[in-house]
Amino acid sequence: MRPKTVTVDAVTDTVPSLDALHALRPVQQPVYDDPEAVDKVLGQLRSLPPLVFAGECDDLKAKLAEAAQGRAFILQGGDCAETFDAVTASSIRGRLRVLLSMAVVLTYAAEVPVVKIGRIAGQFAKPRSAEWETRGDVTLPAYRGDAVNGFDFTVEARRNDPGRLLQVYNASAATLNLVRAFTKGGFADLRSMHSWNADFVRTAHVSARYEQITAEIDRALAFMIACGVEDDAFRTVDFYASHEALLIDYEHALTRIDSRTASAYNVGGHLLWIGDRTRQLDGAHVELMKALRNPLGVKVGPSASPADVVALVEALDPDHEPGRLTLICRMGASQVRSALPPIIEAVEATGRKVCWVCDPMHGNTFSSANGYKTRSFADVTEEVDGFFDVHASLGTWPGGIHVELTGDDVTECVGGVGELKEEDLAHRYETLCDPRLNRTQSLELAFMVADRLSAMERRPMDFVGMDF
Repeated sequence: MRPKTVTVDAVTDTVPSLDALHALRPVQQPVYDDPEAVDKVLGQLRSLPPLVFAGECDDLKAKLAEAAQGRAFILQGGDCAETFDAVTASSIRGRLRVLLSMAVVLTYAAEVPVVKIGRIAGQFAKPRSAEWETRGDVTLPAYRGDAVNGFDFTVEARRNDPGRLLQVYNASAATLNLVRAFTKGGFADLRSMHSWNADFVRTAHVSARYEQITAEIDRALAFMIACGVEDDAFRTVDFYASHEALLIDYEHALTRIDSRTASAYNVGGHLLWIGDRTRQLDGAHVELMKALRNPLGVKVGPSASPADVVALVEALDPDHEPGRLTLICRMGASQVRSALPPIIEAVEATGRKVCWVCDPMHGNTFSSANGYKTRSFADVTEEVDGFFDVHASLGTWPGGIHVELTGDDVTECVGGVGELKEEDLAHRYETLCDPRLNRTQSLELAFMVADRLSAMERRPMDFVGMDF
């Protein structure tokens, strides 16, 4: 299908106007009952300072270009959907600690830098499979994330409130401030993160292979310290924010023109992705993302044909720009080995080097016998194994993983080293949307991925000198 022609914003002459985007009938958008209130909120958002900077987006794009060439590995993770209540120091610290601890193991195993990206500071909205939710005799709008409405099943809570978009901005600003303080202020110390991994291996009764990896990292750290490696190399990391660019109004309001390049950037996050439900080639989400210079992601599920994906990459990356595109594949454990290879082959045939990332979460969701939406850790690891197997067979680089996780000891996914069963889900089932890996499951996954990476052919070492 040929994409529709849209008008551009008269001010920038590069970005489609909001009216033009709405004319494309974007899917998964809330309907508000007060248009004047929406306009007021969007006007306020347009006047607020950026949450991230164009130069930071360019830095991330350069790192993603290395990952696309097999010289880096991407670790992207965080909450399924952030909530305003979870914008606390302890919650943010927990998620960050898990991701940084995972990154230590992956860096050692892959022998390439790990690009660290959070599903954080903007992931407050979720697509839904149904517009309405019914409980008994009562039917109300579905909960679409704190960016749109409240979780409580009441008329007032489920009302779509545009004022929540300002709360998203403020919550994201607070989160990013704390993340920057943590990652530059010593919390991210490599030795502390490795110590946490060592404690996990010592107490969780995991594979002897994981104990071996931990011991090897111990020796490597001791060697670097003995060689007098500068302390800052241990204490700080670069960390980037990403979210699904779902709400057209919000994303358009946070689009700015960079004074250096006169190009459009979304300043609400470093990397934005288009969901599997909103990747219509002639749709508003693709049309808006085409105008942005941020690095972009696209979720690709089993319903996507090779031709569909090629059309998307040609629309979003017409100039074959290194680091521009990350394809986040969410095929499901049962389909990854059959559905993924023809897509990789078709995209590679275009001459583009995109980042291939595995999302082993979204294709493996099911309802437990006791009524909980859950995922099996065995299915998660099976999809990751399939992802690595496919790339090994094609001679391409498995560029990263994209995981929904938390730093807490929740009971939302069955299996893993804790051997959680369906009857355990009720103990600490806290997610308001999709089930997440808990702290120990996340670390176990990192060691499993490390095993696969360590068995791969080593990448060329010409990334030396890059600041990761």
